[in-house]
Amino acid sequence: MRNLILTGGIRHDFDGNTETVIELLGDIGIASEYTNDIDAGIERLTSETFDLVTVMALRWRMEGDQKYAALRDEYGYSMPSKSRAILVNYIRQGGGLFGLHTACLCFDDWAEWRDVLGGAWIWGQSFHPPLGPVSVARTGQSHTLTTGLPAFDAVDEVYAGLDLAPDTIPLLFACADDGTEAPVLWAHQLDQGRVVFDALGHDRNSLQHDVHGRLIQRCAAWACGFTDERVSAL
Repeated sequence: MRNLILTGGIRHDFDGNTETVIELLGDIGIASEYTNDIDAGIERLTSETFDLVTVMALRWRMEGDQKYAALRDEYGYSMPSKSRAILVNYIRQGGGLFGLHTACLCFDDWAEWRDVLGGAWIWGQSFHPPLGPVSVARTGQSHTLTTGLPAFDAVDEVYAGLDLAPDTIPLLFACADDGTEAPVLWAHQLDQGRVVFDALGHDRNSLQHDVHGRLIQRCAAWACGFTDERVSAL
């Protein structure tokens, strides 16, 4: 199984986080490559075979607030229509998409991204409390990703006020110390492809958490098309 990680951005240790995800997925037989060049990575989908694309990046236009002005030239990003079409076509034809943490903040001028991923950050509306203790538990919705998964506590960010697609059904909720609650896991099918989003994963401590690490492996395995039995055994 091959996984292409689209990564890079601000205010997160994307190099370290990428390394951790590569290790986690390698343990279940998924070999990962990564790139900070979003468009070049997506272009590879037209000539190479990948079972999974993982978006673990923080790339958007950065036009809404002057505090990002100094970073805009290096990190500001608007996905071209060609890249959008390639990515959506890849998924619809059976490719897997795994969005991690800041994936929901990306591509802010691409309205369809919300429906592809299942939810998106709305600048000026969405928010998160400071990094801190969070409690994570299953919703009442049954799914292979969460079968037998225990509730757990971690240190992370809870993204709240996201704009969820109409058919998004949360599988996990998280609650921060200040009482902020929000869905942090969901999954859906886009034609022949599987899409899963995990809103946790700010840093290595979260990614390497015993339960969260298992969940990440399950998410990638499910999106790659592993059987329910293989996913729930992780």
